[in-house]
Amino acid sequence: MAKVRPCILLILIALLSASTGKAQVGDARHILSVGASGGVNLNSASFSPSVKQQSMMGITAGLTGRYISEKYFAMICGAQVELNISQRGWNQLFEITSTNDEGISVTQKDPSKKYLRKMTYVDIPFLAHLAFGNERGLQFFIHAGPQIGFLLSETETISGIDMNKLNDTQKALYTTKADNKFDYGIAGGGGLEFNARKVGRFLLEGRYYFALSDFYSTTKKDYFSRAAHGTITVKLTYLFDLKR
Repeated sequence: MAKVRPCILLILIALLSASTGKAQVGDARHILSVGASGGVNLNSASFSPSVKQQSMMGITAGLTGRYISEKYFAMICGAQVELNISQRGWNQLFEITSTNDEGISVTQKDPSKKYLRKMTYVDIPFLAHLAFGNERGLQFFIHAGPQIGFLLSETETISGIDMNKLNDTQKALYTTKADNKFDYGIAGGGGLEFNARKVGRFLLEGRYYFALSDFYSTTKKDYFSRAAHGTITVKLTYLFDLKR
């Protein structure tokens, strides 16, 4: 299998602009690491027409494999793939407007109504890994790349809502299962990695996933023209080296 070189374009630019050719670049690395991760998702869905929401919390956990291929100047380059179980969805925000003692209209959350959709996916991100810092200590890293997902299940929680008096948006949302089970988009983020030598590697990461696909049908005859996930993930990963 050919060596993965996610930094090759950056290095070509650096070589063209370098004032000397004596510096050693592209030092090979052959570090294969595997491990597991777990964390939380802060979810919302992008709808058009829009739907008012508050953040929905879910969990994510899975397996991680990473290969570090080389180092260019101060930048460590590699590739990472993951297999995660991830909860996504949205939590609709209901509001009521009332008038205070001064005659001013005040809008606040309506606690008597609730609509929550949880969608469980198996996600597979394919990420470029770029890191800076001490290879035997603390590093800062950046992850970016495509992600695909497959919908495993979905559940609804509905309370305090008269199902016989739904508006058009609610009719399009409630009890309507996802039309598309395949999901794809772009993931990116960054964090800190600590190499504890023989103990292993510990990574704390923040990541954002932007879906390019819609989970509802969004043709001209459908109610929504956009129905896609947006997820902020905070996760902790543990890796140990299989090969150095």
